[in-house]
Amino acid sequence: MTMQTFGLTAGRINKFKGQILAHAVPQECLSKSGRQVKFPKNSSDTYVARRWIPYGATASVPNQFFGSTTAVDRGNAIVTAHQTQEGVTPTPDSIVPQDTQVVMQQYSCLYGFTDKTYDMYEDDIPQAMIQQIGERVTLVNEMIIFGVLKACTNVYYGGTGTSRATVNGGISLPMLRKIGKNLMANHGGMVTSVLNAGAKFGTDPVAAGFLVYCSTDLEPDIRDLPNFIPAEKYASGTPMANELGKCERFRFITSPELVAILDGGAAIGSTGLQSNLGTSIDVYQFVVVAENAYSQIAVRGTDTLDPTFLPPGQKSKSDPHGQRGYAGTTWWKAAMIENNGWMAVGNVGVKSL
Repeated sequence: MTMQTFGLTAGRINKFKGQILAHAVPQECLSKSGRQVKFPKNSSDTYVARRWIPYGATASVPNQFFGSTTAVDRGNAIVTAHQTQEGVTPTPDSIVPQDTQVVMQQYSCLYGFTDKTYDMYEDDIPQAMIQQIGERVTLVNEMIIFGVLKACTNVYYGGTGTSRATVNGGISLPMLRKIGKNLMANHGGMVTSVLNAGAKFGTDPVAAGFLVYCSTDLEPDIRDLPNFIPAEKYASGTPMANELGKCERFRFITSPELVAILDGGAAIGSTGLQSNLGTSIDVYQFVVVAENAYSQIAVRGTDTLDPTFLPPGQKSKSDPHGQRGYAGTTWWKAAMIENNGWMAVGNVGVKSL
C-alpha cells in the first residue's frame, strides 16, 4: 500500500477510520462492558443517565429494597405494608428518578513523518501508523475507564488490610464471596452481554456472571483459587476475549494495562508478595462489575473518530516546501459509575515468583 491510497476524500477517510478501529478493538478489555451508549453528534457534550429509585429506597440509599432495617422480619413487613383495607383507597406512591451525568472530553494522538520517510523508507509507514493509532486509542480509553471505576466506594482489601496502605494479602475465594454476597444483596444482575468484537456498534451474548477485570500479574494467584476452571476447559459457551477462566459466579478478564500502584501497601515483611522496591507491597486493583454498574460512550462506528492524514507535499506558510506529513485522530470519551452497589474494587498484592 502506498501513501497515495489515503486521499482526503470521504471514502478514503472512512476506510482509514475502519482500519484504526480494526486495530483498536482486539486490545479492548474494560471498553467492552458496562452500559454502552452511542452518542450522536450535535447532542451536547454532557451525557445524562437516569435510573428510577426502587420501592423502599431513597436517592441517598438507592439499593435499600426493604425499607426499615430495624424490623426483625423485613419480608413480612413488606407484605404487611401492602395489605389493603376494604373500601379504602391506598395512598399513592411516586416514582423518583436519579440522574447522574458526565461531561465528555476530547482526546487525540498524532504522528509526524517527513518527505524523506515518505519517499525512501522501506517499511509500510501508513499501515504501521494505523496500527499504532488504533492501539493508542484503546490504551487511552482503557485508562479513562479504569480511572473512573477505581473511584467506586464499595472497596475491599486483601489480607487483614483496612486501607490501601495496609494491604497485606492477595485475592482469595472468601474475599470474592464477600463481594458477590454484597452485589447480590443490592440486586446486582449478572452480566449477560458485552460490546462485540467488530468495528460497528452492537453487543454479543455471554454466559451470565460477575465480571472481574484485573491485571495479567494476578493470573498465577487466580489459577490457584479453589474451584477455578480455566477458560479452555469450559463445558459449554465461548470465552470472552482475554478471559482467563471462572470461579463460581466470577469470570476473570485480564489485561496488562491494569497496572499496580507500586509500593502502595503494607511492609513486605514475610508476606511473600511482590514489591517494586523491596519495601512495601505493590497493590493491584481489580474491578468486579454487575450488569449496568457503569456506562460509557462507545467508540464504535466510523462517526466516533475524526482522523487526520496529511501527506507530505502540501505546502503552507508553516511548511513552505511540504516536507512534513501527519497521521492521527481525535475522539470523544466518557465513562461513569451508575451504581456503586453493583460493583466493587478489590485491593490486593500478588505472589512474588
